[in-house]
Amino acid sequence: MTLHADLFFSFRSPYSYLAVGRYRALAAECDLTIALRTVLPIAIRDPAILFTGNPHVGRYIFIDAARSAQMMGIPYRWPRPDPVVQNLSTREIAADQPHIHRLCRLGQAAERRGAGLAFADEVSRVIWSGTIDDWHTGDHLAGASARAGLDFAALDGEAQSDAAALDAEIAANQTALEAAGHWGVPTLVFNGEPFFGQDRIEMARWRMEQMGLERRG
Repeated sequence: MTLHADLFFSFRSPYSYLAVGRYRALAAECDLTIALRTVLPIAIRDPAILFTGNPHVGRYIFIDAARSAQMMGIPYRWPRPDPVVQNLSTREIAADQPHIHRLCRLGQAAERRGAGLAFADEVSRVIWSGTIDDWHTGDHLAGASARAGLDFAALDGEAQSDAAALDAEIAANQTALEAAGHWGVPTLVFNGEPFFGQDRIEMARWRMEQMGLERRG
């Protein structure tokens, strides 16, 4: 029996990056499908929560994400450029956001094709692994799309031509996340139960195994 879960994900979240490849591996290993539910980062949808309140929040995230990646052996560096245009010294978020809306629309378009999880994993590696500067230029995103089995030209064209519908789907993802009982990412929702954070993957697997999760083959 194939089980199904939803992964609520942000391209600006370091913890989403640290989780998505492991969830992709789990779905490849087991009789499991995981739908990517892209949401806008909190810095865009509710900037009063993140980086504009207690200044220790941002500092802690920077420290904890880096050490979590180091502990797990996952290549990591804060992106250059940041998917969200923001002055990290003043915490001011720019009105013009050329990257994050495009990324979210691309992720949603990839999920329409049934390859959202693979796309998010490959693109996150380009953005967060520290091996690439200016990930938004050249053929970096096209290469990530190809590794996910997708045609980037078609994907990017859809992200532009169908932007309003994709934005509505992204907003619906946020509503679904809240309905599941959480607000942050990464959150895996399985059988109505939310598992928040990159450190809850084994717990999510444990719950799925209780419900009959089996290895493929």
